Amino acid sequence: MISREVVLPTLFQEQRYGRVGGISISSLTGDIIRDLQGMFPAFKGYPDPDTQGTTEKHPDLFKQAIRDLPETGVVLVATPDHLHTPVIMAALEAGRHCIVEKPLCLKVDEARKIIALAEEKGLYVLTDYHKRHDRSIRAARYRFRKGELGGMLHGHAWIEEPKYMALEVFKDWAEKSSSFEYIGVHYADAYYFVTGLRPKRLVAYGQKKYLPTQGKNAYDAVQATIEWEDGSVFWIQTSWVNNAKNSAMTNQGMMLLGTMGEYWADHKNRNTHFVTDAKGYEDFNPNFFKQYDSWDFPGEADNVGYGYDSIVQGVNDVRRLNLATQGLDPAAALAERKRLIEEMSQTRALPRQALVGVAVNNAVRMSVDNGSKFVLFDEDMDLRFE
Repeated sequence: MISREVVLPTLFQEQRYGRVGGISISSLTGDIIRDLQGMFPAFKGYPDPDTQGTTEKHPDLFKQAIRDLPETGVVLVATPDHLHTPVIMAALEAGRHCIVEKPLCLKVDEARKIIALAEEKGLYVLTDYHKRHDRSIRAARYRFRKGELGGMLHGHAWIEEPKYMALEVFKDWAEKSSSFEYIGVHYADAYYFVTGLRPKRLVAYGQKKYLPTQGKNAYDAVQATIEWEDGSVFWIQTSWVNNAKNSAMTNQGMMLLGTMGEYWADHKNRNTHFVTDAKGYEDFNPNFFKQYDSWDFPGEADNVGYGYDSIVQGVNDVRRLNLATQGLDPAAALAERKRLIEEMSQTRALPRQALVGVAVNNAVRMSVDNGSKFVLFDEDMDLRFE
């Protein structure tokens, strides 16, 4: 879903504007490649449905796709959450930069392996937390860091999606993740992004009432209460059982209370809506990822929004790294990449920042699967039960 609706439209638009060269797509089966061939301009598919069929599974073919990339290529990982790590590690071992759909991975120990290899090789690994590019959240960060909200006291976020996500869109892997791990982590990262605070401990709760009756041993809903290093508390509610007839695919928003100010935003209702015979009432978010008339290609549409901007930030960063090291010998190129990546790491969700979201996800799963025990974080984001 995210590949069809956001990732690939972004990359092919960048290609149309001359900022991206060839595109390769690796998938598990050829029928997915065949489907994408009917949706997008020419690309190289792995597997090739004409020669390798459409139904046979090719779980390791992504490694060949990575090997075939030119040295200036970048790997964008949009697999199910629990399959991020093997693709990232293969890309890093091949010397390729990465952009990864959030979360970076699901386990702290896996994140540490990614961090170690990326830093050793001087490679860029960006986690696509597109909420960081939402101007509503960027405004909260800017004004908090100017001191206008004072010290943080507490906050609340909600992000919930309909039943068809677990039962249809993610039916093959919903049991290996959850609404918190897939979407709730956006707001855990948002709190960290806004405040710069690191988590101290959390407790999580989960309910299995509906999805198990539909053959999925997955959580209907997961909630987490996170205490941060300054004593502030942030509560996040998530679910995969909302009504399919909701006015938007995702209910979402966030509030923050500080000693000197407050922030409140409904990130679903942007005060824009449509009512049509085809779709009924819709809350329309013009800011995430929407199509508008192109300024430069009359008669065509451009994709615009923070979902686009987040991926393009990674593409642009990799281009900058490539240009800055062009013509340098290997040792000098490595040193320059490390310098630039360290500079970028101050504001991007590179692996050491992304580790916070991974640790929160890991702790939520530990807590919810063990009777809602409290989980503690140490300074290095290692976890243990209280």
